[in-house]
Amino acid sequence: LDTLEKWVTEIFSEIPNNGLPKPSFDHLTQPFDTPEFHKLYRVVPIRKVHSLTITWALPPQEQYYRVKPLHYISWLVGHEGKGSVLSFLRKKFWALALYGGNGETGFEQNSTYSIFSISVTLTDEGYKHFYEVAHVVFQYVKMLQQRGPDQRQVIWEEIQKIEANEFHYQEQTDPVDYVENLCENMQLFQKEDFLTGDQLLFEYKPEV
Repeated sequence: LDTLEKWVTEIFSEIPNNGLPKPSFDHLTQPFDTPEFHKLYRVVPIRKVHSLTITWALPPQEQYYRVKPLHYISWLVGHEGKGSVLSFLRKKFWALALYGGNGETGFEQNSTYSIFSISVTLTDEGYKHFYEVAHVVFQYVKMLQQRGPDQRQVIWEEIQKIEANEFHYQEQTDPVDYVENLCENMQLFQKEDFLTGDQLLFEYKPEV
């Protein structure tokens, strides 16, 4: 550690601090409020695969990193057991896989907006019925919205425990990647959460 501290001091201490605040773009609201966003686009893929992706543009969620509402929703949407969207679509022979969420990259989550996407890998039959598949997805999201999260704190706590176990028993990563990740975290989280803010769930807030 003494050697590493010496290196960091030598390399970075001469970088000037201009004293300016971190730039913010949160005044640029509704970046997707354009007719081009509210459309269905058909793209011919290179591989022979049918995929339906539905994307929502949401208000910025960075401030809720201790709650991680999008992670919670993606967990429910991506569930594969009885009563799930994927279970229903598989019984119809319309889908092979489904996943949803936010990649937490700078494009998908920033101070202006957050993206939430649900992607469904369709069968050939599912491709013929992709409007019905989209309808099922919207119906499921509508059900989650109407029922609210109040009855599902147990699920949130289950996710919290799983993420905590994965954090505590994670494999050692490349030191350079780890340092780079921590530097990014320093721009996003409170000091006490630099190590854990991108992985752990801390607070259950159903209103969020």
